[in-house]
Amino acid sequence: MRRTVAAAALVGLAGVAAACGGGGDAKRPPKASAPSGPVAGGVQDGPITVGFAGDVHFNGPLAKRLADPATALGPTIPELKRPDLMMVNLETAITTRGKKAPKEFTFRAPASAFDALRSAGIDVVTMANNHAMDYGTVGLRDSLAAIRKSRFPVVGIGANAAQAYRPYYVTVKGNRIAVLGATQVLDDNLVTAWTATPKKGGLASAKNVPRLVQEVRAARKKADTVIVYLHWGQELNPCPLPRQKSLARALVRAGADVVVGGHAHIPLGGGFMKGRYVDYGFGNFFFTAPDRNDPHSGILELTLRKRKILNAEWKPAYITKGVPRLLTGAAATRDHTKWDKLRRCTGLIATP
Repeated sequence: MRRTVAAAALVGLAGVAAACGGGGDAKRPPKASAPSGPVAGGVQDGPITVGFAGDVHFNGPLAKRLADPATALGPTIPELKRPDLMMVNLETAITTRGKKAPKEFTFRAPASAFDALRSAGIDVVTMANNHAMDYGTVGLRDSLAAIRKSRFPVVGIGANAAQAYRPYYVTVKGNRIAVLGATQVLDDNLVTAWTATPKKGGLASAKNVPRLVQEVRAARKKADTVIVYLHWGQELNPCPLPRQKSLARALVRAGADVVVGGHAHIPLGGGFMKGRYVDYGFGNFFFTAPDRNDPHSGILELTLRKRKILNAEWKPAYITKGVPRLLTGAAATRDHTKWDKLRRCTGLIATP
């Protein structure tokens, strides 16, 4: 396991810790012992690997896998543990209570979901998506309480707007990383209720582009690497929408080094924009939903040092009954070729 997470400032613990007197710089157990001083060969200065995968929930038939959180995410666990920092989109309310939102699909999971994520090697999640508040304000309160109790790093949700937009800061091999989460996807009838404000809990909205740009600029001043994980796009559309491209450009101009996300339930293309890396959609990962069960998935692994993206690798996966498995051999080659072709409608390029 090549993990060296030095010290985590649990600010992006959705800033929710601040609601209960937490926040600030806090320690969480590292995946492996981190050296405190310079290391021969420059290990302390990177490069590092950062991994990303798509939508995760523990709803429906996947709920029973939480009976053993240590193995819940199945055969991809070794690959999830490989990067120095691993991130996914947690697309569910963390609650066993509350009233369903007036929408077609609603997802929820118990707090043991955080145990499963941690056991699988996932280091941070975003909950800025169109399912995190599926069980209303009661579900939101339970989610925030579960985040506080578990001390699992979460971005994109909070007891107010300041907390929802607040980045998670972590130092990995001498690289100070800021991670932000926001959603461009909210049901029209729920936008007001779900969007965090100065006095109301909710989600960080990417519809408020000036606010998100402001947060990225602020993070740029404090971090070596700025990552933004978005919920965006149109379901089952393999090409990014104009508003996705516009937002990606705005965030890159503001100082984001990596802009990634999902929502479409299928993979979209990824590549470079002015030397920064953008991926418009990872597809599902650990996830089931009627009529949205496209089995093609994958893990994006970026190698970087500070602001420089040294390498980008897409590792194709195939989902069976909601559980992903990495492809190998000819199957992986075929899937990777299909993924490369998705770049054609993105305006992105394959190399920096």
